[in-house]
Parts: sequence; structure tokens; C-alpha cells
Amino acid sequence: MKKPKAIIWLLLLFFTLTSVSKAATVDTISVYSQAMSRNVKSVIVLPQGYSNDTKYPVVYLLHGFSGNYSDWITKVPAIKDYADQYHFIIVCPDGGFAGWYFDSPIEKNNQYETYITKELLHWVDKHYSTINNRKGRAILGLSMGGHGALFLAFKHQDLYGATGSMSGAVDITGLANSFGIAELLGPYSKFPQRWKEHSVIGLTNLLVNDSLKIIIDCGASDFLYQENLALHKKLLYDKIDHDFLTRPGSHTWEYWAGSVQYELLFIHNYFISKNDSTFSN
Repeated sequence: MKKPKAIIWLLLLFFTLTSVSKAATVDTISVYSQAMSRNVKSVIVLPQGYSNDTKYPVVYLLHGFSGNYSDWITKVPAIKDYADQYHFIIVCPDGGFAGWYFDSPIEKNNQYETYITKELLHWVDKHYSTINNRKGRAILGLSMGGHGALFLAFKHQDLYGATGSMSGAVDITGLANSFGIAELLGPYSKFPQRWKEHSVIGLTNLLVNDSLKIIIDCGASDFLYQENLALHKKLLYDKIDHDFLTRPGSHTWEYWAGSVQYELLFIHNYFISKNDSTFSN
């Protein structure tokens, strides 16, 4: 009677080890930034079955104010499942405590636009088997990272084909006295044009319809909801196609855990529409 039980346990162990071996791989990398003269960390999530024989799309996923590169993987570990399900690579860069994902004209060690769009992107494409063009590259983020994702995508449409924001700070002129932005741009009262040029809502003139696939999500109780609604209305007025989502919720990880699920599906559908669908198997 013991032998069948032993066989069952061995089979269970085999299937457990097999499933673990096929699960997403999570690595922490450190890439030297010449623009900022220091190493910057990122989390890389590789889908199950990753192989150099396949070209994978890449999603850059940005954290919010006061966060770091490890936020997404520790607070929403389900992103590993989404990487497996959709068969893409997820890159979670560090954007600093209050880096805001642009190049500061004041703080020379805060050049995150150059770092992400040139240095990190080049490093990822060199070290992993990626679809090395905008058809296989997207950028998303929450809060400060929502600003960063749209800001970088709007300015660098040659690099990103799709973008999304979750509770994004899409109009930083309304945050002039907080969140460390003045330390990077100077006082709003002195440099209003500079602030406008670094706000997502001030960059919609860079878009033509369907130049980017865009998804915007913000909770109805979020303190940033009104500026997200204003961006939505501006895009409608300019006849720029986009998805705009809102649900009950506020500026919380619970909300973003739901948001990222919707936005990664949106991005997956974009990748499928632009590439050979074999990578999604």
C-alpha cells in the first residue's frame, strides 16, 4: 500500500518542480548611467520559457513618487503571472524618490529621460532577445510613473508604440509646491513655460491620431482624478483616440493592482496587432 502513495508523492514533486522551472524569472540588474554618473537598478521579469530563439515585446513599468524599482514586483507580484500569460518582458526601472522621469535642467544627477530612453533601453535590447522597435515596446506607470510613461511616450514616439497611465500626475503645474518638482525645474512662478513643457497635458500637441495607443486609468476618488479627466477631455477635443477608464477607488496599491491588469491586456492586444502572434503562445 505504501508504494502507490510514494509514486503519487513523486509525481506531485515532479509536477511541482516542472511548474516552478517554467515560472517567470525575476532578476535585479544594475546599469551604469553615463548621464547621471552612477549605477541605477531595475527589476527584469522574463516570461516562462524565455529563449534567445524568440523575440519578445518589452513593457517598461514605472513606479510612483517615493518608490523604487522593486515596488511593482513586491506589491503586485501578479505581474509575474502577466509576463507568463502574455509572454512579454517587463522592466521596472528605478526613477528615484522624486525623479519624475525627465531630465532636470537644475539637478545634473537627475537625468531619467536620457537614462530610460537611451541608456537602459539600449542595455535591455543588447542583453535580451527583444523586438527592438516601437511595435514591440510600451511604457506604463502609476502616479509619478504615470506622468513619466505618458511624458516619455509622447516625446519619443519613435521608441514606444503604446503607453498607459494609472492615477498619473498628468498636469504637474497643479503640484507646484509639493513632491519635489520645484527642486528639479525651479519655482513655477519663475519658470511657468518650463513647467508646461514638462507636463503631459502640455505635450498633447505632439500627437496625431493613432500615433500612439493610449490608455488612461484613474480612480473616481483619486486626488488626481480631475486632471486626468481634463486630459481625457483634451484628447477628445483634439480627436486623439484613447481609452479612458475610471472605477471606484483612490490613490492606492489596491486600485493599481486592478489597473495594471487592464492596462497590460491593452498592451498585449497592441503587440498582437503589430507583431507575429507566436510570441504569445
